[in-house]
Amino acid sequence: MLFEVKETDTQCYRNELHDRLPARIIDCHTHVTTIPHVQSADSRDKRLASWPSLVAKINPIEDLQETYRLLFPGKVVTPLIFSGVQPTDRIDELNSYTLGAAARAKVPSLLYVHPSLPPEVLEKRLVSENRQGIKVYLNNAPSYLPGDEVRIFDFLPHTHLEVLDRLGLIVMLHIPRPTRLRDPVNIAQILEIERMYRRLHLVLAHLGRAYCEEDLGDALEILSETDRLVFDVSANTNAWVFARAMETLGPRRLLFGSDLPVTRMRMRRICENGLYINVVPRGLYGDVSDDKNMREADGEEANKLTFFLYEEIRSILRAAEETGLTEADLEDLFYNNAKRLIEASGYTFREG
Repeated sequence: MLFEVKETDTQCYRNELHDRLPARIIDCHTHVTTIPHVQSADSRDKRLASWPSLVAKINPIEDLQETYRLLFPGKVVTPLIFSGVQPTDRIDELNSYTLGAAARAKVPSLLYVHPSLPPEVLEKRLVSENRQGIKVYLNNAPSYLPGDEVRIFDFLPHTHLEVLDRLGLIVMLHIPRPTRLRDPVNIAQILEIERMYRRLHLVLAHLGRAYCEEDLGDALEILSETDRLVFDVSANTNAWVFARAMETLGPRRLLFGSDLPVTRMRMRRICENGLYINVVPRGLYGDVSDDKNMREADGEEANKLTFFLYEEIRSILRAAEETGLTEADLEDLFYNNAKRLIEASGYTFREG
């Protein structure tokens, strides 16, 4: 078995999740790769969180499909796939794998893009490979920029946005900067993309990385005035943030995503003074004592921990209940919204 599913997990799925989830689910945020990211503590990019690599070094498409089988019995889950974000010097290999994996599994995919890629090459590859868009990440910003100073356009240049806009494709964006969604530079640049590029489809990953209440500010109120911006909710477990998004944006602008394989982690998330902390069973992920975002639990507390992905869905459903979302609203969030988005990029889903 790829990983252990405990009775705690089975009970959570049966009692809390299964009956409230639609029969079909689209997971719009998944990483697949067969290239392990092996990097020393001294050489790793300090702008990136290190804990996600503790869960799985690789995640081939077969492992992703097995994960869905184990975690979503009785459901049909279709992913939108893209590569892992490391190692950056092997982007061509990372993309080559997702291209083949998407063809074999008959699923949509995004091209992982470095900002130095010439726009004419980007356009040619998107068309010839039948990609649904691109995934960009802050680790590809110039290495001399400290993490606190990285801006969206440092790793998502206008030359690339022009290509995506011309083709009407998806941009999956993990925003930078320590204050996350409420950061005024982030908000200004998101609004600039919305204003200048009317045909591309911008998705803010992880609900703009608003993992704690302090990350939100008045960003949702400002961004609710946009026409086309949507958010995925991957790797986020904050029911309060989800509820504010449901109230401010409405359920049709939210997309379910998992961020697998990282959400196979056994954990629960808490916030302390604006810092998110993943509480995990002691020793399960090695020595995490030097990671500010990790904390270990023992005994009964550890035994009760289930999967990160189940915690995410629990929080979505808690927020949905608080805000009065209907069964139809949840079907939009978990399936229809992503289907519309991906089909707008030219992909056709197979029914049945």
